[in-house]
Amino acid sequence: MDRGSQASEEAPSAQARSECLLSRQVAQHSPRMARRREHQHPWAPKSSSPAAKMPSPQAVTSGPELHSPTEPVEPQTPEQGTRPASSGDARPGLGTFRQAFSRTSQRASGRTSEELGLLRRRSCLLLRSLRRAPDVSPAAQTCQDTAAPGHSPEVPSTVMDGVSQQSPTGMGPEELETEAGRSVADLIAERQLLEAFKQLQRLEARLAAEKASHTFEHNPTGFARRAMDVCLHYDTLAAEIAAIVHETLGPDGVDAATLAELAHVVRAEEEAHPKSPADGDFLGTPRRWRQHWEDAVRRSAQLRVQQAGAGEAPRAAEGASGLAQLLAELGDLIRRDLRKVQLEVQPAYAAAGFPVWDAYLRAYHSAVAQRLQEVARHARGCEQLYTLLDWAANVYSSPNFLGAPDLTLSTEPLPAPLAPEVWARLESDYTSSLETKIVSCLDRILQLEQSRWAAAEAPDVLQGRYHTPLSIDVHMLVAEHVKAAGAISAELEASTLRICARALALFVPRFEKAFLESEAVNAPHLGANINACEELRTCLLVRFPGTFVELEKPLVAATCIFQKQLLQGLQCDVQPLFRTLCTKVWLTQDTLQPLMDKVVAFTRHLEHVAPPLGQATLQEVHRYVVREYLAQALRPRERFQGDERKAGSQRMGLDAQAISNTFQGLGSEATWLGQAIPCVADILGETYKDNIQLHLEKLIRSYPDIRQDHVLAILTLRRLGRRRNRRLLQHAQDLLKAAATADGSGTSGRHVLFEEIEVSTSVDMLITCI
Repeated sequence: MDRGSQASEEAPSAQARSECLLSRQVAQHSPRMARRREHQHPWAPKSSSPAAKMPSPQAVTSGPELHSPTEPVEPQTPEQGTRPASSGDARPGLGTFRQAFSRTSQRASGRTSEELGLLRRRSCLLLRSLRRAPDVSPAAQTCQDTAAPGHSPEVPSTVMDGVSQQSPTGMGPEELETEAGRSVADLIAERQLLEAFKQLQRLEARLAAEKASHTFEHNPTGFARRAMDVCLHYDTLAAEIAAIVHETLGPDGVDAATLAELAHVVRAEEEAHPKSPADGDFLGTPRRWRQHWEDAVRRSAQLRVQQAGAGEAPRAAEGASGLAQLLAELGDLIRRDLRKVQLEVQPAYAAAGFPVWDAYLRAYHSAVAQRLQEVARHARGCEQLYTLLDWAANVYSSPNFLGAPDLTLSTEPLPAPLAPEVWARLESDYTSSLETKIVSCLDRILQLEQSRWAAAEAPDVLQGRYHTPLSIDVHMLVAEHVKAAGAISAELEASTLRICARALALFVPRFEKAFLESEAVNAPHLGANINACEELRTCLLVRFPGTFVELEKPLVAATCIFQKQLLQGLQCDVQPLFRTLCTKVWLTQDTLQPLMDKVVAFTRHLEHVAPPLGQATLQEVHRYVVREYLAQALRPRERFQGDERKAGSQRMGLDAQAISNTFQGLGSEATWLGQAIPCVADILGETYKDNIQLHLEKLIRSYPDIRQDHVLAILTLRRLGRRRNRRLLQHAQDLLKAAATADGSGTSGRHVLFEEIEVSTSVDMLITCI
């Protein structure tokens, strides 16, 4: 049989062997390495260089056994369905190699799309390397034709076990064993990384030299097998680096010597492959193991951070406690890992000059940011949202987060753990939930007040004042949320203040209405509510100036209503006693004293009201007594003449003195009320009629709000002659016009007394006018 026919019959067998040998070289000859690689698979790096992107050996389908060059090789039949080579093709060429790669890729259909892409790119690199080889030389053809019988020229060198087939250069297994002693797989399994790399580097250099000498021009499959061996072992070494990084922070850890050797291997690879070859060959291409190491650090940090809290975000039903526990576990994990990096891992890498701290720090920061983004998507409710914002702003970003003064997160500013748009969304969701929560809290405060009203509980007296828990509850509610928001950001604090102001502005009228509709409307509770409104108005406006301006109006309105309700209680109690004044019984008995006793008893409640409002209410009571007394005097139920009129004038003077002394003793500062009753008494009792005009002028000057009908009522009581009455009325009109002109705005800014006294027109008044 001629040489061409023999090559045609062996071509299918060469194709099958090229597929199987690519997949069996590592796992078949080193079970120890296969087991270790199976454990390391999740951390296999994603190489960025063409030469490093070869498929992982443990994922390739196993094929036929490799044979030593000294053992006879049994002839192999072509696989079913394999198209035999034509008789004109004496050797497996590039087409055969491409078909072998295609079938290998089909059988590895379980791989990910990224791994299949790596396999295709590696095959293309190998093919480009072969296409650049020059034409077959006669010497090479002769060398191939005289190959030993029973041995295919395509049988690969098994680099994994350190046992190689007889290469065209004449290097046998004895030479590899002499130089290496142990296989590369064993060295990697024993984590003698630097020695394994040196041996791989020598094999790579030898293969590159053989390629340059055109040794593989007639044996492209043999070159591909040996190149694949080198690439697979480089990938295995890279995977071991990733596994070491993964185990570094694990429970067992990694000894410092292994970490130091890892750093030296990475530096040695960078020095061995400083840049890509000029001809684009994948042999000698930089493996970029430093990038692999950084990627492994990132993956390790992400995995450990995801494991914190069982990797699940707390549900809304769990409230803030579940999220707080998750974040606490996350913080403990980060502190524990970074302390170990700072104290144990970094010194091991120091000799190689690795930026270990910065790499781990940024890896963990990125992993924490990713975890917080996931948690933020599930955070619901005011408590969970605030817990997340507070942990990100005050716990994780704190300079004391690592718990040691010499350990800080970074000397350079790191990006925020939450993206700006995520942070803005969380703040918006928090303020919306907070508004609902504050309204709910105010409703509970109102319910507590209503329960006390229903139980008829008298208000406490604290520091001499009636006290209700309302003001304290509201102050604590506002202060708590404003302080909490201020700890996160000034913007959130301002938003919280606005929310509290709006909620309180709506709450005060509801509180006022609920109280007035209750059965607890009495002097002590009214005094307590007046004090509460005053405390809220003064304290909140002073503590947060410019924020609670809209709250002042409803608070002042509620205070005025409570004061008016307080006075109405007094009026209902003493109003019947005023009816005995200015009667004939009044001339002989002290009917004013029972009235003043009730007034004094009422003013005891005012002693427990805040001084500004207590004093204002006392003056209002003083004005009420004087006004009602004058109303009874100007609308007498009985007429006095002669001696009765003089006796009534004297009694009125005594009553005026008693009223003035009583209110002065109670602390009333309304001294302007002291001239009204005496002036009327003097007009009624004046015996020298020409002096009546002087008393009238004094009355009008002291009380500009007096009207002409009031003057007419007083003159009616005095019963003067027609001419004198006309002259006094005309003089009074002139004085009133002058007072109105000088005032410019009526009684604005002046005290009001006579304006609120209604005087009915009687026959006597008409006669007086005529």
